[in-house]
Amino acid sequence: MLTALLVAAALAVAASWIVARLALRGADLSAFDGPTGERFPADDAAPGELQAVLAQLAGISVQVHSTPLRGRTALLRRLMDEAFADRPLGATFTAVDCAGVPGQWVQAPGADGARRTLYIHGGAFAMGSPRSHRTLTSRLAELTGGAVLAIDYRLMPEHRRMAGIEDCRRAYGWMLAHGPDGAQAAHAVFVAGDSAGGNLALSLVAWVRDQRLRLPDAVVALSPVTDCTLASPSLRANAGTDVMLGPLFGPLGRLPQWVLLWLGLLQTRINPRDPVVSPLRGDLSGLPPILLQACEGEMLVDDSRRYANRARAAGSPVRLQTWPHGIHAWQVFNPELTAARDALAEIGRFLDEAAPPMRKPADDGRAATETTT
Repeated sequence: MLTALLVAAALAVAASWIVARLALRGADLSAFDGPTGERFPADDAAPGELQAVLAQLAGISVQVHSTPLRGRTALLRRLMDEAFADRPLGATFTAVDCAGVPGQWVQAPGADGARRTLYIHGGAFAMGSPRSHRTLTSRLAELTGGAVLAIDYRLMPEHRRMAGIEDCRRAYGWMLAHGPDGAQAAHAVFVAGDSAGGNLALSLVAWVRDQRLRLPDAVVALSPVTDCTLASPSLRANAGTDVMLGPLFGPLGRLPQWVLLWLGLLQTRINPRDPVVSPLRGDLSGLPPILLQACEGEMLVDDSRRYANRARAAGSPVRLQTWPHGIHAWQVFNPELTAARDALAEIGRFLDEAAPPMRKPADDGRAATETTT
């Protein structure tokens, strides 16, 4: 009996490995590991600010690892939402319903409501909210001179993975026809997101192209997940240098890839190589200008590198910018980090080049305060 059970178990493992290899893994994309993009130098003049952020992240890591597994998602959600709660921000935050998707309009004084950005927050598809990313959305509102629509898409595990994707699509279509002042066509349109939100942004823009909707004038993806087959070399190589993702997800790198592929399939009920969750593996032609930013010490840097190289090979205008540190989605730590301010300045220049000129905004006397939570 024991021998029969062992043989059955071995056959099941072998069958799982074969299915993962043939049906879940996807093509080898190592040919796109080449060019590194635009590399920015380290800022040796600001080591103190970097250490302060590292200390903050270390404190969060201690709290997370001292919490039972079943309570960690709730803890991380709370910590993300509270991380910058006391930060004064030069923008208004107004709740809005985007065809059933909750969100917030984020506007700096004098904003042009016809100049719109859909912002999709990160958080491993299970955490984050418009509140957790206000340091970014308020800064984007200033950079674009328009209104930023930060959406609260449905999260896992309460909802299936596809639910968040559908929310992004619905919100984008709604934003094309609605601004902070009501129904009004958009003059300029951007899409941006970080980490998991970067994945959703890149998946969204391919869908928009395929649906023949109005393409955004530009897309910004910060440290995005682009390949849910987990094939990028940096996922394992940088687990020790990524100070944000390493402590949370680095241990998963000890599992064989075929096991991770099955876990991804069971969790999302979507084939990991499907372009809807792995935009790297889809058709990357005919895309609008896209800017990717990543740091060289993070686990996801090769996701950006492969996407940029493959998209350029397909004829799409995609740029990659990298910084030599290990803080995933560091742009949220502005204005503390010089590297965050520099990255945001690059984003501002990119959007200025890609979009129609900003219309002269009317002075509506709006104060730089929060109107809703």
